Amino acid sequence: MLVHRLWPTSCARRCNSSLTVTGESIAALDRWISSTLNRGLTLTDTLRGEHLSDLYVTLPTRDAAKLRQPYLCKTGQSLGYGHHLVFFHPRNPERVLRWDGTDADFCPPEPFSRRMWAGGKMKWNEPLSVGEKVIATSTIASVEKKGFEKGTPMVFVKQKLEYRRKHAQHAAIEEERSHVYLTAPGNRRGVRTVDGVPGDPDYRFEYLPSATTLFRFSALTFNGHFIHLDREYAATEGYPERLVHGPLTALMLLDVFSMQFPDSMISSFEYRAVNPLIVNRKVAICGKKHTSNNTVQVWAEDVETKAIGMVGQINLHNSA
Repeated sequence: MLVHRLWPTSCARRCNSSLTVTGESIAALDRWISSTLNRGLTLTDTLRGEHLSDLYVTLPTRDAAKLRQPYLCKTGQSLGYGHHLVFFHPRNPERVLRWDGTDADFCPPEPFSRRMWAGGKMKWNEPLSVGEKVIATSTIASVEKKGFEKGTPMVFVKQKLEYRRKHAQHAAIEEERSHVYLTAPGNRRGVRTVDGVPGDPDYRFEYLPSATTLFRFSALTFNGHFIHLDREYAATEGYPERLVHGPLTALMLLDVFSMQFPDSMISSFEYRAVNPLIVNRKVAICGKKHTSNNTVQVWAEDVETKAIGMVGQINLHNSA
């Protein structure tokens, strides 16, 4: 992968500079917040069956080798829950990307440059179909500063997205994405504990996120973030290995449930990243149905360490 040899000189120089939060950098951040709130970005994409077929052979739940035949998407079939995540990426040339391989859209100024996917929400108002042309509108809904008074500054950026069929008045899918931006690399925080995770899941699906899995998902989403592709870069951020994409884990939470209960209709989904999940370490995708309120508690955990990587809740339609 070309990023493997491109980051050391430029990235190391950037990683070791401008890490101190000064009054000047806070003022620059406040100016950025004022200028970026409600700023929009519109992207148009076609829900191409070929691209979704590539997603199907990437997701362990739909591995074509297990099906013993190519898994091809047909025009007109319903788009899977969460599968819109592999479309609508910014199309920026490499020269304008940030030093870590990420897009600069909606990113705060330095030194708040270390990005992590923190969580999100999705709501389905009506189904989309393979082959349709869809318009995605993205705006910054809020920016929140946390930990500045404690010496652990973090900037939380919440992005609101709406997906509409071409010429439609109402959004078929509404989504929120939250990213957190930190200042310093090498954050070796301890494992966060999660309360309330059931010890008796209704279903459990284990898979191994390999380097190939991460590369393919990066390619599908046009995501060049080094944290998923370069072991040496991951080490500079304090991790033992490359990290599994947050949206890949969220998609797996949805896809495993859909494979277990194919007739269930999801109305909404909310999730939160808790601990990093690492390449070449088995991950268990688990779920527990709560019939009293028509919800499903879902989580992803490291099989070896039992650390919870992501938690979430799937809300079902009453008829599900």
